[in-house]
Amino acid sequence: MNSLKNCPAPAKLNLFLHVNGRRADGYHLLQTVFQLIDHGDTLHFDLRDDDRIRRVTDLAGVPEESDLIIRAARLLQAEVLRRQGALPRGVDIAIDKVLPMGGGLGGGSSDAATTLMALNYLWQAGLSKEELMALGLPLGADIPFFIFGETAFAEGVGEAMRPVRAPDCWYVVIEPGVAVPTAAIFCSEHLTRDTPVVIITDFSSHLEKQNGFKGFGKNDLQQVATKLFPPVAEAIEWLGAYGDARMTGSGACVFCAVATEEEADAVLAKVPTKWKAWKAKALDRHPIIAKL
Repeated sequence: MNSLKNCPAPAKLNLFLHVNGRRADGYHLLQTVFQLIDHGDTLHFDLRDDDRIRRVTDLAGVPEESDLIIRAARLLQAEVLRRQGALPRGVDIAIDKVLPMGGGLGGGSSDAATTLMALNYLWQAGLSKEELMALGLPLGADIPFFIFGETAFAEGVGEAMRPVRAPDCWYVVIEPGVAVPTAAIFCSEHLTRDTPVVIITDFSSHLEKQNGFKGFGKNDLQQVATKLFPPVAEAIEWLGAYGDARMTGSGACVFCAVATEEEADAVLAKVPTKWKAWKAKALDRHPIIAKL
């Protein structure tokens, strides 16, 4: 096979995000539930006759050399060389970019994860899911989740994951129109880092009692982001009239859960035109699994 087309790179939502502490090396200790949704980027891979790795789509503000897609592909290419003693064929990578940068949806990490999974298949590299997760972790803490490929209760710096059941629902997502730099949120002196540790059954039992639509816990990063970026606070306040609205990741995107697509459409019809908004269905599994 010389190509793989229409490879999905779905967004994620953090259904809650607690900061429990900070390690000596500066990394924060987190607990979260990652939820895949059916809205995201799409990547296309065409093998080359040489060993060059190229991104053939221009992305404003993202130089090719620093793009996680390219860095992930080169990392896997080097691993194949180490294991097999020869470089695999190069690849041209195109992307249909939908997810905003600085939105807390994991767009760059999802693109990198899809790249690792697709090229592992195209190059017949033979790495296991666990090996791909370990390979991707140094590039970004969210990459292992997308390779894990299902709803996950995550701990540590985000790399320790267990599958968990989450609501089969729809989400309304608002893009407030600002890009929130993750480092600025985690470095803030206003970030609390002492939320008590929860266990996976706390999350599961809460969902059963609340029927899935009143969120569990909170997003500890939200209080910082809303102070630094007022449009995020405004979007949370507006969407809060229709459900338990909160920020995903370090922001800026805001979401709430609803039971049906019709309910999502009803909310979307009322969103102020100054914001971009969309609906998405919860996914149990990463959609690329069916392609590979």
